[in-house]
Amino acid sequence: MNTADKQRVLPGGCTLQLVYGDITTQAVDAIVNAANQHLEHGGGLARAIRERGGPTIQQESHAWVRAKGPVTHESPAWTSGGELPAKYVIHAVGPVWGSGDEDARLASAITGALRTADELGLASIALPAISTGIFGFPVNRAAKVILDAIRDFFQDDRQTSLKLVRIVLFDDAALRAFVKAWDE
Repeated sequence: MNTADKQRVLPGGCTLQLVYGDITTQAVDAIVNAANQHLEHGGGLARAIRERGGPTIQQESHAWVRAKGPVTHESPAWTSGGELPAKYVIHAVGPVWGSGDEDARLASAITGALRTADELGLASIALPAISTGIFGFPVNRAAKVILDAIRDFFQDDRQTSLKLVRIVLFDDAALRAFVKAWDE
């Protein structure tokens, strides 16, 4: 677990990895949380991040929403990593399956997370399969959308602080879906 199953270098020199593992244990500058717009970290990955990272993450999330309002697909929030190995948690809001325009919204959430990491000057980020848990997005479809959004972000040798983008998958089915999309 936590070893790269696939790896490639993107335009501009950033390394993209697929990893089977636990995102809360990743020693990267930021991990991405699959969040809801109000940053209430009550279930799924959000809950695991809150539990492992400690109460600071939820406290900072409440402060963010009070100050800036609900989080959108395009503009993620960010907090400290609390007690996690990562310095930051970027809270990306993915779409609920069946809400309409899901592919575009998921791509926007991924692009927003990468842009936020770049704006923070980070070198490494770990992303989950956003929206494929309790939001019900089919993992096979999400894999293609997520990989395409990452590729598009780095298109044309984009200048960015990011040197490592890691997609961290927690179960075998998700890993198989991402490997299949990777190989296509």
